[in-house]
Parts: sequence; C-alpha cells; structure tokens
Amino acid sequence: MPDPLARRLGLLSILLGLTSLTVLAVSVWGFRADGWPWPQAYDVAGWAAWAALAGVLIALIGLAVAGLERRGGAGAVLLGLILSLPIAGLGAAFEIAARTTPPINDISTDTDDPPVFWFTATPSDYPAPNAEQQRAAYPNVRPLEFPVPVDEAFAAALALVETRGWQVLSADPAESQIEAIVTSHLFGFEDEVAIRVTETGTGTRIDMRSRSRLGQIDRGANARRIKAFLSDLEIRAPN
Repeated sequence: MPDPLARRLGLLSILLGLTSLTVLAVSVWGFRADGWPWPQAYDVAGWAAWAALAGVLIALIGLAVAGLERRGGAGAVLLGLILSLPIAGLGAAFEIAARTTPPINDISTDTDDPPVFWFTATPSDYPAPNAEQQRAAYPNVRPLEFPVPVDEAFAAALALVETRGWQVLSADPAESQIEAIVTSHLFGFEDEVAIRVTETGTGTRIDMRSRSRLGQIDRGANARRIKAFLSDLEIRAPN
C-alpha cells in the first residue's frame, strides 16, 4: 500500500509543478498579447520559478519518505519532480547568469570603433563604460578575419542572418553593414544586431555588435549570440 505521506507530498509537488507551468505561460502571454511591461512579466515568471523550486524540494522529500518507508507512493512524487524541474532549472540558470555576468547589455567585437546602429528604433553609439567590463567578462568576443573578398563575406553573413530568421532592417553592400532584429523564443523580446564587413590586407574582417532593447543586463545573451554567429559564419563562408 502506498505511503500516505509520500502520496500527499507527490500530489502537492504535482500541483506546484502544474502551477509553475501555468504561471509562466500567463507571464509570456501577458507580455506578448496583453502588453504587460517587461518587469511585470519577469516578476510573474519569478513566481513560477519559486513554485517550481518548492515542487522540486517537496518531491525530493517525498522520494526520501517513500524510500525510507518502502511502501510505494514514489510514482506521484516522480511525476511532480518531472513537472517542476524544467521551470526550476530555468529559474536557477537565469539567476546564476545574472550573478556571474556583468550588468551590461550592449556587446561589440570592436570596443574602440564599434558598429553604429542607424536603422533601429533607437540608434545610438556603443556605451564606452561597457568596454572594460566586456573585455574582462568576454575576452573571446573578437572580430572574425578570413581570406575572402568583401562581397563574398557580406553575402555569407547576410545568408546566415536570413537562415537564423532574423528580421533584416538594412543590408546594403555599399554601406558594408547589416542590421537586424533578433526575437527571443519564449517572451519575444527584441534584440538588435549590426554586422560590419571591412576589407583588410589579407581578406575581410567581420565585426558584430549585439544589444538588448529592454533592461540593463543581458545575462551573457549578446556575447553568446556574437560568438555563435561568427563561429557558424567561419564555417559557412567561402574559402
């Protein structure tokens, strides 16, 4: 016969897991469809993470009780753990990233002469105070150089932007710069990227700038985007 305490703990963890999924869905819907301010959507998502964390802890206690009593009841507990873990893990990763990355949201491979946004909603220069923090936190965010003509490098960069499904704002070879909007998968936040292609004595140099429109921190998202894009571009570009 299943242990009554383990079963109750399992049902509670299931309820908390389902609650966390529902609350996160409400926060996403609120931002995407109802026009909630992003801080409000984030606060609601935070409640989802706390509910999921509680579900995980209760499920772990339930597993311990079921194991000690050896009377069963672990099935409901495991279901609660499965339902709670995704949002709890997402919340934990979110918090860790916030504490381990600098409080900046504008990253460039060239901090001395960064690409300038011209076609975005709020064109602006790269914030000079970001440079020191960026170099310390992301030393591998660097320009990409390879021995191909500028026109071929530009075409390869534009093709990769389109493959990624980014919204192209400008792609004029005469200006040697591409500007685009990147929309996040979950909340639909919009980030901005500028890709500059310049000729060098040995081929082409690609610089890239990525910034978030909302908030003051990006939890490393822009640096990851730049490194991933330039890495893929190096593989795809003609040799």
